[in-house]
Amino acid sequence: MSEVSTDLLRSTLKEVFGYHHFRGNQENIINNIINGNDTFVIMPTGAGKSLCYQLPAVVLEGTTIVISPLIALMKNQVDQLRALGLTAYFLNSSLSKSEITKVKKETLAGNTKLLYVAPESLTKEENIEFLKKINISLVAIDEAHCISEWGHDFRPEYRRIKTIIGDLGEMPVVALTATATPKVQIDIQRNLQMDNATVFKSSFNRHNLYYEVRPKQNIKKQIIQFLKPRKGQSGIIYCLSRKKVEEIAQFLAVNGFRAAPYHAGLESSVRMANQDGFLSEDIDIIVATIAFGMGIDKPDVRFVIHYDTPKSIEGYYQETGRAGRDGLDGHCLMFYSYNDILKLEKFNKDKSVTERENGKVLLEEVSAYAESAVCRRKQLLHYFGESWDEAECQSTAGCDACNNPPESFEGQEHIVTALKAVSETGERFGIGHLVDVIRGSANQYVLSYGHDKTSIYGKGKEEPKELWSSILRQALIFEFIEKDIDNIGVLKLTGKGKDFLKSPHDIKITKPHDYSELTRETEEEMDEPSAPTRGYDENLFSLLKDLRKKLASQKDLPPYVIFQDNSLEEMATTYPTDRDQLTKINGVGTGKVSKFGKPFIEAIKKYVEDNDIIKPDDILIKTSGDKSKHKIHIISQIDRQIDLEEIAESRGISFEALLDEIENIVYSGTKLNLDYYIEDYLDEDAEEELFDYFMEAENDSLEDALDEFDEDEYSEEEIRLIRIKFLSEVAN
Repeated sequence: MSEVSTDLLRSTLKEVFGYHHFRGNQENIINNIINGNDTFVIMPTGAGKSLCYQLPAVVLEGTTIVISPLIALMKNQVDQLRALGLTAYFLNSSLSKSEITKVKKETLAGNTKLLYVAPESLTKEENIEFLKKINISLVAIDEAHCISEWGHDFRPEYRRIKTIIGDLGEMPVVALTATATPKVQIDIQRNLQMDNATVFKSSFNRHNLYYEVRPKQNIKKQIIQFLKPRKGQSGIIYCLSRKKVEEIAQFLAVNGFRAAPYHAGLESSVRMANQDGFLSEDIDIIVATIAFGMGIDKPDVRFVIHYDTPKSIEGYYQETGRAGRDGLDGHCLMFYSYNDILKLEKFNKDKSVTERENGKVLLEEVSAYAESAVCRRKQLLHYFGESWDEAECQSTAGCDACNNPPESFEGQEHIVTALKAVSETGERFGIGHLVDVIRGSANQYVLSYGHDKTSIYGKGKEEPKELWSSILRQALIFEFIEKDIDNIGVLKLTGKGKDFLKSPHDIKITKPHDYSELTRETEEEMDEPSAPTRGYDENLFSLLKDLRKKLASQKDLPPYVIFQDNSLEEMATTYPTDRDQLTKINGVGTGKVSKFGKPFIEAIKKYVEDNDIIKPDDILIKTSGDKSKHKIHIISQIDRQIDLEEIAESRGISFEALLDEIENIVYSGTKLNLDYYIEDYLDEDAEEELFDYFMEAENDSLEDALDEFDEDEYSEEEIRLIRIKFLSEVAN
């Protein structure tokens, strides 16, 4: 390689890239590359990885080939390089034949300093032949974790890269990644045959990021509450499915936020327009699948929200790393539910056994991160092989665990038990098996290995498995045990752990967060802005119940017909003081507001004034118009007396789901006339008997109604139909 002076490097840094100083290891990395050495760069997002190959590309003769996994990343970086006055192109499937011809012509003429190539394009024979004809100065493999089967974004095409590079001739290779555990690092180096490469590893600590995990309950309300004080700031919300991306983007737009979706299923032009809008600040919030953001150089992203639990700690770390790249504060908020973990495990069921096992371990790490009460930053840095004193968390942006210290207890005996479990089972097992041994499980694996004969078998049976999992993970952070690099998931004792067993001492451990309630929730309950089930103003709730009872007595109606308890609870949470606000309450439509709303509005208004209540307007949210269109369609079809089965079929839903929709419409105060359908379904006497039952009943519970009548007397559908008729005629 040619000699390049320090002065030239620094003048290029200033004149081309506009920076006065190199950051961290950048200068050493660049010198190593220019000297012709293979280089492996592990550097967190926002620390300046791209410059490490872009500057050498400028000062070296020839074309630098950049192997990059995402079309969006290529376009973004090529646009930026051209803005700096550099000649850069990309070669991928988004180009037409004429565009590909132009790129190749410019490159063969020596007019291209950087050529970005997708790994899939690199494997095509015609592209390999083309690359053999050009003067290549350097090959950079960006997002190199994609080469590792252990990484969070495994790409089989990356496996052929080393062979192809070898066919192109001798030139230095630089592999770069923002996330690499020791295991992934070894895997990358082995597959690229870079065992002799110089490794530059920067600290993974992002001092300006605040990490927080919240339970995934009433999530839409939580998001609005989080976003309102941040209106106008740039942020990214990650969802796992395309459907959820579009739903949340629309939901935010309806609530007055400049938001847009981004996922691979969108038209390319729409996807690019949304990305460009985000970069140019016409759009504040991008709601995206994980495909968005890799290599996107937007420095002022102030928050990253994970709507769904991420698939791995590597993925989570890289995605959160897109916040605060300008060095200013960034907020990283993850919504966690163990249901998400179970859902992600199901997604892996069709993969090979090895991929399933690897995926399961990655999900266990995510679950442990969320459920542990240990400093978030300490957990993240430990995962990437870096130590951290949680006492220092307060000197950085902090985390929720350090800002609200969890309950801790003296854990010497627990740690000893955990370490003995590792030792007495031969240092050959992972957390799940060790917990089973400690808790005395009689499953076939524990018994077949004879681990029921160990001294600690059943010693922790009185305590939940979540606590023992947390203790083993804290033992990892204390460096009493370590992960076996060669056997994923397996734990081994360290020298420090063996010393602790010989001479135990007092040690504080923390109790894990309890998310057990979430595991019993349905996905729908977590995704919809349901009425609060606790945390409401109990005095106001009691006052509203009394008012409901009085009004029901005056009108000779059961109280539940006027408003249900969950509607009263929400009123006692959001304090609606006008008709418009009252219609936002779940189960309250304009019909009910007109018929019963006035005394409730007056009572709430007086209560708010008398008690100096500050109304939580920041958690009032609007819902998307799609559901309104759906509702209007059903109402119009019933008005036209269309058969209910036919309506269900036209909407692509089951008959039971249609009844759910109709019930929601009626509970919100809209009057529906189903007589045309019910008359063909039930005789007059049956109608009258069921109608009278609901008039006398204390509530409208379907279960109570089914208990009241014999199984062969009325079906569930018949009871539901009369309940709809009753509520429509009496309540609305």
